[in-house]
Amino acid sequence: MKLLRSTHLAVLIGFLPALTGCGHPSGAMQPVALAAGTRTMQVDMLVATTRQPSGDPATLFNGERSTKPFMTDVAVSIPPKREAGTVQWPKQLPPNPATDFAVTRVKQIDTISEGRAWFRQHIQGGHALVFIHGFNNKYEDSVFRLAQIVHDSGMQATPILFTWPSRAQLTGYEYDKESTNYSRTALEQSLRVLAADPDVKDITILAHSMGTWLAMESLRQMGIRDGRVNAKIHNVILASPDIDIQVFAKQFVEMGDPKPKFTIFVSQDDRALAASSFITGNVSRLGAIDPSKEPYRSRLEKAGITAIDLTKVKTEDSLHHGKFAESPEIVQLIGQRLMTGQTLTDSNVSLGQGVAAVVGGTARTVGTVAGAAVAAPLTIIEQPARRQQPTGTELEDSLNNDRQSKPLTQ
Repeated sequence: MKLLRSTHLAVLIGFLPALTGCGHPSGAMQPVALAAGTRTMQVDMLVATTRQPSGDPATLFNGERSTKPFMTDVAVSIPPKREAGTVQWPKQLPPNPATDFAVTRVKQIDTISEGRAWFRQHIQGGHALVFIHGFNNKYEDSVFRLAQIVHDSGMQATPILFTWPSRAQLTGYEYDKESTNYSRTALEQSLRVLAADPDVKDITILAHSMGTWLAMESLRQMGIRDGRVNAKIHNVILASPDIDIQVFAKQFVEMGDPKPKFTIFVSQDDRALAASSFITGNVSRLGAIDPSKEPYRSRLEKAGITAIDLTKVKTEDSLHHGKFAESPEIVQLIGQRLMTGQTLTDSNVSLGQGVAAVVGGTARTVGTVAGAAVAAPLTIIEQPARRQQPTGTELEDSLNNDRQSKPLTQ
């Protein structure tokens, strides 16, 4: 048994290097000046972080934990010629704004009043988007990813990034997970400050991968403190959520009522979540379910959660873990419909690739299906024993349980 487990671990280690950095040069946060006549698009964002300052203007913050949060005004220029869904990392530094994503402004914000002044200057109809990145991200990774999402989605919202301390290392999964727990109160407080701003009409939370755990924990804390999530938080979008399914059900219930509108993006061919499932003891992850099948379909319907299955969507991501941002059609769906609370059941929704949406318990195809579904990967690294799937009764119990935890003894 020990030898078998070692073999599985060796296979996993052989596979997981794809989870690490993309080979681009590190240190792209040093601002560059735009040459006269350079035509680029610019995305302005407010970045809140619980990372520790690096002391280097090329990186700004590292992957260690800070005892106090920081806010930074960041501007990113986006080159005119590029494929939607991609981040044009510079092949060498400093970046060339004509061909690369490039930071053009960095300014530290020291007070809440300064942050509110920044929001008033960058207001987009009172709509705010809060993006929370996933596992294995440097500060600059999340900055450039949010800039790409905002630009490609065409969303009319003020972008705010919450970046937590990730060491951006293959062996740092547990450290990163604990860093999300370390950061949950800071995210909750950031959401409260944002919601208290009279210029903010509504807030959409977009979280990816391990960042979905952080989002759910912060919303759960808010619900436990106040009896419900702040009313300005209208939409919560969880992309490839790296969360135990039963734990998600408890988090969902314990945040109180009424709840924001929840949308989850899932994909059964998500290799990163397959690896996460292995690391966590072959426990199924929310982002890898088939929402059209039981027990998930009826439970999602009863909870009012919309699930969008991206299994058949093709992107250049070999891990199939970032489809929400790398598919032009899906990122536009986020920017133009989901974050404004629009439904996916009317005839105006049309995508170029087959997307199964489970809305109100009804599975339907949005757009035309191109090609067959991709088979679930990584069966080679699974334990011989069959995965323990949550039963319908267990999910029902979790979703219907009283939101107040009960003592073990009377």
